[in-house]
Amino acid sequence: MQLHEDAPRLVAPDRAEAAARMKIDRAGWAVRAFSRYDRAAVMRIARAVAEAAHQAAATYAEWAVRETGMGVVEHKRLKNELSAHPLLDFYENMDLVNPRVLPDRKMVEIPKPAGLIFALTPATNPISTLYYKSILALLSRNSVIFSPHPLAKACCVDAAARLEAAAVAAGAPAGLIQCIEEPSVPLVQALMTSPKVQVILATGGVPMVRAAYSSGNPAIGVGPGNAPVYVDPTADQKAAAQRIVDSKAFDNSVLCTNESVLISLDENRQHLDRALRAAGAHLCSDADVTKLREWLFPDGHLNTAAVGKSAVWIAAQADFRVVPLTRVLVAPVEKVGLDEPLTKEKLCPVLAFASAGAFERAIGMAQMILRMTGAGHSAAFHGEDPQRAMDFAAALPVYRVVVNAPCSQGAAGFATHLAPSFTIGTGYFGRSSVGENIGPQHLVHWTRLAWNSDAAVPFGDFSNVRAPFEGSDPAHRPAPPPTPVPAPTAEAGGLDRDLLRQLILQELRELNRGQS
Repeated sequence: MQLHEDAPRLVAPDRAEAAARMKIDRAGWAVRAFSRYDRAAVMRIARAVAEAAHQAAATYAEWAVRETGMGVVEHKRLKNELSAHPLLDFYENMDLVNPRVLPDRKMVEIPKPAGLIFALTPATNPISTLYYKSILALLSRNSVIFSPHPLAKACCVDAAARLEAAAVAAGAPAGLIQCIEEPSVPLVQALMTSPKVQVILATGGVPMVRAAYSSGNPAIGVGPGNAPVYVDPTADQKAAAQRIVDSKAFDNSVLCTNESVLISLDENRQHLDRALRAAGAHLCSDADVTKLREWLFPDGHLNTAAVGKSAVWIAAQADFRVVPLTRVLVAPVEKVGLDEPLTKEKLCPVLAFASAGAFERAIGMAQMILRMTGAGHSAAFHGEDPQRAMDFAAALPVYRVVVNAPCSQGAAGFATHLAPSFTIGTGYFGRSSVGENIGPQHLVHWTRLAWNSDAAVPFGDFSNVRAPFEGSDPAHRPAPPPTPVPAPTAEAGGLDRDLLRQLILQELRELNRGQS
């Protein structure tokens, strides 16, 4: 829903493109230096950035809501905080810096960072996405340039500058974290197709994600969500309803992982109705549903004014009354799929609700919802029947099924043990290259030294081999530990002076070749 393609051209193209080229060159210099940092230095820098992010979480939550008009300040603060220290803690033991020696496989693996990442951020989750992608880039020794959604550009530019300053203060080369001040469609397209960009991390509207994939550069993109949530008769109806309402109301439902269509069986529907009301939902009458459908989907397309707004505000716009404490609007529908727009993705606290006579029919409904939109993304199951949970997950074209937990947070890895993420891979079902929650491991490839598998051919003795980087994880090294290369000095942005001089000469030669 957060369409970069709606952005106006905000500055003269030559000036904007010249500024962007400078950012790309600066990021290229930074990442060439950063790729030689050892793991201790990488983690020191990442922790400093996580702390700076945590300290400003509340400030940017308020700023993002004020600037975009979407979401709930307290919930955005929580998302920002979860994208700082907890995200770093999750990847604390993932070593993407040191080579790995695997004697049993007669192989050595050397990590190779992608290089320069071009990252898109949506208006719905601007700061949490920027925090998350910055930390992923640092953990994988990459640099990142952000293109924020125009509705959230001011808070994103300021946040990127804050994280960059924290990284530099901790010893990082300047230019690792940058942000485009005046985003526009032509500028974004130019950056996407730049040969100096190694990978695009695309989080945003479908057209922009498709543009990333057709840019000619490697891209990791995501598809839209539209999660069906099924509540089985075996579930604790009160607990399930509370989790669903809490999840659907969280940050006014701007996470793409939120529940979109609720499905139950006829036999437990009345119990679930009562539990939803008790949890703070308004169950719409037939007249309410008609008004809501007409306002929310005029001409069959989502009214984007609703994105990130409260249930009370939406009800007022649709011209029906709810109590002031209403958290979610539940809209009973007779059918699901293309003929019922309320079963599309909404990114607001409106939950369509349908019931079926049999479990197999409920699965069929969930399949129809995902066939319309949301394939590859997420679904949720509430119940105590493991066989039904398995059957539900096996039948649906999704890569995450959250069980007895809020889907908004659970599919994003904050109420389950999935990887914490604000870029949800939708895999082959969703026309994406990755089906997992995206992490720093997706931004590193490995060069593998593979010895002859014949047992008669000896594997190399690495006991006295010098490591490319200092601070290797002993678990991946034969004993005794190899002699490390001296760590980069604090001078010249973390680079040895002789190396810096060589890099400058090489850069000048490349510039001269480009001008000849």
